[in-house]
Amino acid sequence: MSDVIVQLKQVSKRIGKKKIIDQLSFDIPKGEVFGFLGPNGAGKTTTIRMMVGLMSISEGEILINGHSVRNQFEQAIREVGAIVENPEMYKFLTGYQNLVHYARMNDGITKERIDEVIELVGLTKRIHEKVKTYSLGMRQRLGVAQALLHRPSLLILDEPTNGLDPAGIRELREYLRRLAREEGISILVSSHLLSEMQMMCDRVAIIQQGKLIDVRMIEDENGDATGARTYVYEVGAAEAVMSLLGSETAFQLKQVSEEAVELTLERAQIPVITKKIVEAGIDVYGIRAVTKSLEDQFLEVTGGNQIA
Repeated sequence: MSDVIVQLKQVSKRIGKKKIIDQLSFDIPKGEVFGFLGPNGAGKTTTIRMMVGLMSISEGEILINGHSVRNQFEQAIREVGAIVENPEMYKFLTGYQNLVHYARMNDGITKERIDEVIELVGLTKRIHEKVKTYSLGMRQRLGVAQALLHRPSLLILDEPTNGLDPAGIRELREYLRRLAREEGISILVSSHLLSEMQMMCDRVAIIQQGKLIDVRMIEDENGDATGARTYVYEVGAAEAVMSLLGSETAFQLKQVSEEAVELTLERAQIPVITKKIVEAGIDVYGIRAVTKSLEDQFLEVTGGNQIA
């Protein structure tokens, strides 16, 4: 269990007679960027509020690095750094002065640690300038530095890209991935930008009306190395391929045009099927994997509801 940083076990939240969160369960391992997606009012912010102790848990258990948020709150919250929307800073102070101020609230944060997180977030050149001169992206990075001062196991970011321009979003995305990879910190990101979540996260949880609909792996640009996937074969005669492979039951087959067929099969079957088509005298011009975007997957499982 040492590699699992966050565990939600059958977590529910009731307000009056209304069940806002219903039996929510998922794990976040060490060093993973975990996305949290859902339509408006799905319960994302409510879940985050329960995780950081801003809202009580009606049923179930939330464990952070083995500590119960309900019964061992102080030990659990020491493992957490969080930014909810835009980080609040003292704009008349410098970035460095802000960090020193926050460091005083926690025992054992040294000057060396402050310098370390400044370098980690790439603010070394501007840290002694006043925060009022910072762009929103720089304030976001300073907020992340503040959240990391006490060496948390988990970083929670609620809508971290709000108000950022495309360059700022890319900068934050690359930084978070590096943070997870090099520091081993688990990161929970709630966002409405599906394209960003696809590039930023290792997995995403999709919730709707307080219930977990699915947890999806985010494929890299090369797709999964194993497992059944859909491939488009560009061929000389699609009908001939349909006739040749129509009796096969080991995979799904569909004609999509006069010169293309779609096959859902295991990766290891690709050379076997390709050889069979070529030996039948049918030309093969190309094979490409069909990968659904996170947006397609989201709309598929939520029925097209708008997200927040």
